[in-house]
Amino acid sequence: MPKKPDSDLKVMQLFNARYALAIVALLSSGPQLAAQETSKSVIGPRNIYLSDGADALFAGDGEEGVRLTLMALEFAHGSRETKFAHANLCAGYTMIDEPLTALEHCNWVLERDPDYWRAYNNRAIVYLKLGRYEESEADVARGQALRPGSEKLKTVKGMLLDETDPVTETIEIDERRSTTNDGEEAEGRE
Repeated sequence: MPKKPDSDLKVMQLFNARYALAIVALLSSGPQLAAQETSKSVIGPRNIYLSDGADALFAGDGEEGVRLTLMALEFAHGSRETKFAHANLCAGYTMIDEPLTALEHCNWVLERDPDYWRAYNNRAIVYLKLGRYEESEADVARGQALRPGSEKLKTVKGMLLDETDPVTETIEIDERRSTTNDGEEAEGRE
């Protein structure tokens, strides 16, 4: 049986009234919802500049990494973030070939945390760039004492050895053999 127009109108009015009440209730609870939102934990970095600066350094963009990390220092939350920022600045300034500025940041970190092996790793690289090989070697040794087996420190030690005791090639290429046009080897023909 078809509904009467009056009953359709009543249903719509009831629906609209409930909808309006729901909107009013939602709007009136806005401040309470906002208070609940501010008390929730946020997942992610607390200092976005520090995180983005580190990402830029890992991507090989020293200029951007230094720029963002300098901004991170302004917003650092406590000594831990400040230490990480200075350690990253040491690496960043090394990347952009400013070893003396990098050295200041490495030293800043090590004065406050003499057991931070990554700072020894970074400073060893700075000393390499400055040609201060004995100091670089001492930092590699100190870093390895703190973090035995570190691949990063092994790499820096290899860089140091390349500078101080380079490997001499012992392979001799015999150029008496040549190839023919079709790629087959031909014994030295005269």
